[in-house]
Formats: sequence, structure tokens, C-alpha cells
Amino acid sequence: MEKLLKVEGVSAKVNDKEILKGLNLEIGKGETHIIMGPNGAGKSTLANVILNNPTYQKTSGKIFFDGKDITDEKVDEIAKSGIFMSFQTPEEIAGVSVFNFLRTAKGKIDGKNVNYFDFKEELEKNAKALKMKADMINRDLNVGFSGGEKKKDEILQMLTLKPKLAILDETDSGLDVDAIRTVSKGIQMFKNDENAVLIITHSTKILQALKVDFVHILVDGKIVYTGDGSLAKEIEENGYKRFEVGV
Repeated sequence: MEKLLKVEGVSAKVNDKEILKGLNLEIGKGETHIIMGPNGAGKSTLANVILNNPTYQKTSGKIFFDGKDITDEKVDEIAKSGIFMSFQTPEEIAGVSVFNFLRTAKGKIDGKNVNYFDFKEELEKNAKALKMKADMINRDLNVGFSGGEKKKDEILQMLTLKPKLAILDETDSGLDVDAIRTVSKGIQMFKNDENAVLIITHSTKILQALKVDFVHILVDGKIVYTGDGSLAKEIEENGYKRFEVGV
């Protein structure tokens, strides 16, 4: 079966420093993948390179998504094709409400006008499921939001835009236990047999309620080990020492 995402031998630099070093990764439809690794290993770099963030310079390798070579595609085209990325520190955008931002983004992705009332009903339903305050969808995007509210807003965006692949870069960082449970619920609401999730995390708390198919250990710019969901628990208990031997 054709993989939804294929990263083949990708190397990348940031400010002339090599971060990724011939990294390979495959993700299939219906799968949940976890990337873990020590600080500075290249986890967030991988996420940004998949989206072709111009700050990150790919020096070799190819990236394929849904059967298409997206190695040199522009960020907005990659997003339109069905890849969503949440950020460790979401941007604040004054003057643009959550509602208008998402309605416009949805229209761009679907290539048609979005019915105001149907969209509002769906957005309010998802916001309620994520335990967001009723007025949040009418407020400026992330402006004055707490850290937890910003992360919930990222999950709301994912549920609304319905990408084929959601990349969640430390969406759980800085969240209390209740907020982590809510974010996990949002991921469960999103997942189905036709999409996939790639979660970058340092913690196993967000994984406890999720069915995890693969855990990848990223060290020094390469995936050095892949296991099942139990690998995340081992990392939490013992760290990365055994995977760093010889690096």
C-alpha cells in the first residue's frame, strides 16, 4: 500500500549547521506515529522541513505526500494538499477572529464558499468538546489566550480543517493534566482510517489515551530506533542513553 508520507534520506541545515542527516520516515493512513528524542536532536526541524519552511535548507533527499513529490513545494501548497502543523508557540494575530481565520482557511482548502451557519454550528460543537470558553471563537486569534487555550485552539484548527496528516509539535508542553486529557480527546476525535497523526513530544501523558502504532527515537538528526507504544514508557523511565551509544 502506498504510504501517505515518505521522507527519504533527507538532510537539512539551519544557519549552516547540519541538523537532519539522511533521515527516513514512512507514515501510512490510519496510523499514529510518535517522535521522541533528546533536545537538539532535530524533532522540530523534521516537522518544519516536511512543510518546507524556508528557514530550513534541505541539502539532500526527497519528501512524498499522498503519492506526490512535495520536496520543493511552497508551504501554502503543502498545507492545501492536506498537511497540518501545530506549533510549540502559536502566533497571535490581532484583528482576525478565530472564526474568520478558520472559515477563510477552510474555504481556501476546499476551494469553495463555506456556509456561515453550518460552519458556525460545527465550530461551536468542536470548541465545546475541547472545553473552550464560548466566546473564544469570536476573539482575535490567540490574542490574550493562556498557554493551554492556545494549544486547544490548535486542536480546534485541526478538527475544523480536517487534514490528511496532522503534525503536532509538542502540543502537550506546558499543559496541566486536565488540558492534556482534553487535547488527547481532540486527537481521538480527529483520527480515522483515512488520516494520520505525527506527534512530537517529550512526555507520555498525551499518549496514555491514544492508540500508538509506532514510536521513533530521533538522535543526532537520524531515526535510530523504532518500536511500538511501549517504547515511549521505556524512554520516560530510562531516558535515551542506550540509543545514544556510538552517536
